[in-house]
Amino acid sequence: MAVYFDHRVEAPDSSGAAVLISWHSSVCVLAVGSVNPSTGGCVDLYLQQGEHVELCHVERGFSPSLLQWHPTKLLLAVGWETGETMLLSHPSGELTPLPNNTHNACITVLEWSSNGGRLVTGDQAGVMAVWRVDARGKLQGSPLIKHDYSKPLTCCIFRPPPPAEDVAMLARAAVSGDESALDMFNWKKSNKRAAFALGSQEGLTFYISTADGSVYSVDEQARSVPLVSVESKIQTMWYSKRRDVLAVVTDSLLLSQFSLGPEGIAQEISKVKLSGRGVQHADIVWTENGLLITASGEQHIRLWDVELDDHYALSLDESLGFEKGELLNCVSFCTSKLLAAGTSRGRVALWHMVTVSDQQGDTKIHWKLQTPAEVEGNISQLQWGSSSHLLAVCSSSCVVILSEHVLCSHYSQQMAAVQLTPTQLSLANFNTNTHITFHTDTHIRAVQVTKDMVAVWNGKYITVYEPSGQTLHSTGSFQCESPALVVHEENIYTVEPNRVQIRTPQGTVKQLLAFSEAEGNPTQLSVCGSYLAVGTDTCHVRVFDLTRREAKAMGVTKNLSELIPDLGALRSVRCNASGSQLSVLIAQVQKRLFLKGFCSFEIQLAARCPVSQFWDENEPRLFVCETVPVNSDLLCSIQSQTEKAVWENMARMCVKSRRLDVARVCLGNMGNARAARALRNAEKEPEVEAQVAVLATQLGMLEDAERLYKSCGRFDLLNKFYQAAGQWQQAVETAETHDRIHLRTTYYSYAKHLEALGDKNLALVYFEKSDTHRFEVPRMLMEDNLSLEIYINKMKDKDLYKWWGHYLESQSDMEAALHYYDLAQDYLSQVRVYCYLGNIQKASEIANETGNRAASYHVARQYEGQDEISQSVHFYTRAQAYNNAIRLCKENNLDEQLMNLALLSNPEDMMDTAMYYEEKGTHMDRAVMLYHKAGHVSKALELAFATEQFGALQLIAEDLNENSDPALLARCSDFFIKHTQYQKAVELLVAAKKYHEALQLCLDQSLTITEDLAESLTVPKDSSHLSEAGRKELLEKIADCCMRQGNYHLATKKYTQAGNKIKAMRALLKSGDTEKIVFFAGVSRQKEIYVMAANYLQSLDWRNDPEIMKNIIGFYTKGRALDLLAGFYEACAEVEIDDFQNYEKAYGALTEACKCLTKAKGRSGDEADRKLLILTHRLGLVKRFIQARRMHEEDPVEAVCVCESLLEEKDLDPAVRVGDVYGFLVEHYCHHGNFQQAWSKIEDLRSTRPNINLSLYVSQTSLEALQNAAGVRLVYRDTDTHAAEDDEEVEEDENINH
Repeated sequence: MAVYFDHRVEAPDSSGAAVLISWHSSVCVLAVGSVNPSTGGCVDLYLQQGEHVELCHVERGFSPSLLQWHPTKLLLAVGWETGETMLLSHPSGELTPLPNNTHNACITVLEWSSNGGRLVTGDQAGVMAVWRVDARGKLQGSPLIKHDYSKPLTCCIFRPPPPAEDVAMLARAAVSGDESALDMFNWKKSNKRAAFALGSQEGLTFYISTADGSVYSVDEQARSVPLVSVESKIQTMWYSKRRDVLAVVTDSLLLSQFSLGPEGIAQEISKVKLSGRGVQHADIVWTENGLLITASGEQHIRLWDVELDDHYALSLDESLGFEKGELLNCVSFCTSKLLAAGTSRGRVALWHMVTVSDQQGDTKIHWKLQTPAEVEGNISQLQWGSSSHLLAVCSSSCVVILSEHVLCSHYSQQMAAVQLTPTQLSLANFNTNTHITFHTDTHIRAVQVTKDMVAVWNGKYITVYEPSGQTLHSTGSFQCESPALVVHEENIYTVEPNRVQIRTPQGTVKQLLAFSEAEGNPTQLSVCGSYLAVGTDTCHVRVFDLTRREAKAMGVTKNLSELIPDLGALRSVRCNASGSQLSVLIAQVQKRLFLKGFCSFEIQLAARCPVSQFWDENEPRLFVCETVPVNSDLLCSIQSQTEKAVWENMARMCVKSRRLDVARVCLGNMGNARAARALRNAEKEPEVEAQVAVLATQLGMLEDAERLYKSCGRFDLLNKFYQAAGQWQQAVETAETHDRIHLRTTYYSYAKHLEALGDKNLALVYFEKSDTHRFEVPRMLMEDNLSLEIYINKMKDKDLYKWWGHYLESQSDMEAALHYYDLAQDYLSQVRVYCYLGNIQKASEIANETGNRAASYHVARQYEGQDEISQSVHFYTRAQAYNNAIRLCKENNLDEQLMNLALLSNPEDMMDTAMYYEEKGTHMDRAVMLYHKAGHVSKALELAFATEQFGALQLIAEDLNENSDPALLARCSDFFIKHTQYQKAVELLVAAKKYHEALQLCLDQSLTITEDLAESLTVPKDSSHLSEAGRKELLEKIADCCMRQGNYHLATKKYTQAGNKIKAMRALLKSGDTEKIVFFAGVSRQKEIYVMAANYLQSLDWRNDPEIMKNIIGFYTKGRALDLLAGFYEACAEVEIDDFQNYEKAYGALTEACKCLTKAKGRSGDEADRKLLILTHRLGLVKRFIQARRMHEEDPVEAVCVCESLLEEKDLDPAVRVGDVYGFLVEHYCHHGNFQQAWSKIEDLRSTRPNINLSLYVSQTSLEALQNAAGVRLVYRDTDTHAAEDDEEVEEDENINH
């Protein structure tokens, strides 16, 4: 039976109410996030008894939102409500913030992959990022993936990696050469004593959900694809490895299950509404076997077995101390089958899951409710720690760590002590048959009793009590953190490193029982009768006799590792009442019990595991062992094979199978650190064969290594391999044929090898091939000067000549040195030696003849030292050391040479020389020029103005630009205006930002404004020199000037930039550029401009250009000028009548004109009504004439009547030409042979239109017929181009001309 100790966390004063708790998965460290309304939020770390880790405290001005521990490392991911995310390291407190601007909203997702190599972060705005974390727990740069889902993210889970395999079986198969076993071989250690486990390193595919009910799958290649979608917000997800099923639960407690296929396609297999209130913050947990547990503030918690499709509820029992109406807020489940639930009254309900089998063999799960633990306040969160004995409880008032403790007990000398509660003991004395129950001031973690004393240990202190009637009183207390404690008579035995302490009840150390370093640290103590048994962490045991005043060792210390094969750690050591027998309980996969006396033997416990052992205090032959059943799987497991030969054979097999992952494990078990390091360094090579070749080399498999290098084409590594193996000829051949990039390096390495062997002649050859002979051969032959000199003379190399000359100079052989310097053409060395010998004249000749700058400089220094200034300046100039030459000229007043030298030198020297001239007050023109050449234009101008050097001003002004001083620019412009150089003055005014003055100057002096000048006068938008209104005004002035000069296109551009499109259109109309006018009207989109463009187009030959007509109609329509459009349609109708006599098209045009006037009627008032009335009348006349022409075939008489009636209309001619009506009647009468009537109509026409051209209205055939019938010849002109060449009207013969 167990009880729970409560430890309140030692929270700092600045922390507020706890809102988040999180245990590390393997270490007893608790993270707590809290919020203080006045200071903000903080995160703190605590140990298992609530001790605060001072260095691990993080404060921010806002609240933490999520806490998530790394699965293996002491690294905590912390997310805040502002989007800030960081990694907190324990125990150093080091903070690693994630890059800024990754998240800008509250963090809602923090999830580590199974091995901690990836971290997924997500926020309320829908931004998800995946980060890489290396093996040291360090964040690697920017995120691997960043995706915006545009919906709040709710939860995330990683798809688990494949399950582990049987390592021992695979190891034996791998050694025997089984390829499939090698393919499955992948190792990792689970703990320091357990066997190796085989499985996938890490699963990197994960599922992430959003607030709209969508789930996305993100694979290892960073591809995010929609997977499933449900009706509402997803609160939690769970993945079943066994069935490949993804289960999701929404905030409305809707459970959906989806089967995931190999192609990543999800298929819904079930959907069910869970019982309970669907609140947003219901606490939901999953167990590994698919049990869904929910607590939603009701009086019971609900459980749903997803795989068995079974559900039930657990309620509280008032008989165990719970109150009626107590609500369950949160739940937590641990692997030891304990279910904890927090209530609204501050109680922690605990259920233990028990599996029972019925008579038919079916198993059922029962939940046994235990006595609750109590804390203060309303419990909001629960979480089991890395150990199933730790439970963190977060309530409204505090955070408490509940530590499970198995009730302890002890029996000795007819005295028994049994723990009842964390602070309560029950004592029984079987000699007197009395019973005492008493409370202690501290938690009880261990108890030891004798007939006269009770010792209680709380983990830090030991308190000693003595019986006094029906109660106990304390006789002493002292600090002690010993993990082992026993009591014998008046002595207390405790342990510390390498020794056992014998103490008095007050804690005074009476005696020390020392253990050597080889024997280890004592960890196990037990007393039986008058003998003390001690076990160490190195599996050594010793027995001490306690019958004397001081404890005395019996025999020597025994090393059980030598006696018991495959010994694990010692779990318990006991001796019998006579000290002659020793029993040892060891921790192995198969727990085994050994008894040792004069001989040792093992007690075999078939299918059972020993958990505790006891010897009778009086009868030395009586031994009791408590056992429990053992899982049959543990009995079948074996330890991994560790012999070096096996591992080496496996490593060799890895060369054949190219399995480097297995090879790493083999090398580690072989203890071959050098090979392991070489293999790790080889991982940077991209070819697997090259990596395997490194492994083969380390294992001595040289032929395999050579073959692998050749097969992958890595001849550079093959070259190094040959060199390391001493196969230099193969290395050279490989470099010459396949690895020429390393050819010289190979030659050099081979030469060094030959030199080491003493073969200098051959080494010399390869030094030459490697092109390192200029320094390596002199080094090698330094001890043999004669051979070296012969070699140098033979090579005829300038570098070697120079080196030998230096050597001879160092030996004071100047003549020989000069000879070799001459051969090497080393003029500096020759000049230096001649100057040393005092022959400066010869040195000067060499410097002058060769022009060598270094030689000239050296000679110049020599002359300067001898105060021969002119010669020194000359040679400084040849050496291009102008600053030195300038220095000498200024010191010696050589002003004539100074100017030329300054012009040859750099700007700094020019400035210095100009200042020199200015200070002297002479040659001011030179100073101005030098300031100008040096780039100091303002200074040059100031000096030019001061000294009135106008010629220089013109040259300087050419370099002025907008970056120059505005005042200086204005001053220069005034100068140019004064000298009538207006163009240059305008440019300077523009550079000085004086745009109005520049424009006015152009107007005053009638300067042509070119496009470049106009652009320079144009002020950029958002300029600080002019407001927007001023800028537009300036642009309009520029455009006005361009208009005066007839540059209409440029004027259009500037008007447009000024925003005055009307003026721009007027300028463009003056240019007569029809194409640009049409384009400008189309892009301007203004009514006035459309009308202006249409009016312009009407002035063109639109009658013969359909495109122009189309644009006219389009522009009038877009410009809403319907009256003008109607007028244009009327003009079109007149053209159709006058030019083509096509009354049908004319009628259509007039109809469109009527429509336009009808639309314009409401805008133009009475004028539009009057025009519409006239146009309607004209339309009617045209229609009657068209009808007459059409009905002539069927009803000629009616057609003649219509035409006669039309002739009676007073205003016929504007609509229908009178000549066309008379012509129609003449044609009709001629056609019917009524020539007299036809002649009458001609006479009528002549009377109304005396000068009319008859051929325009009557066909030539009818005229000829009429002439023949009347016997009268008409003189008229034919309109045909072959009959007449002009457009004069037809004249009649004198006989009929009245």
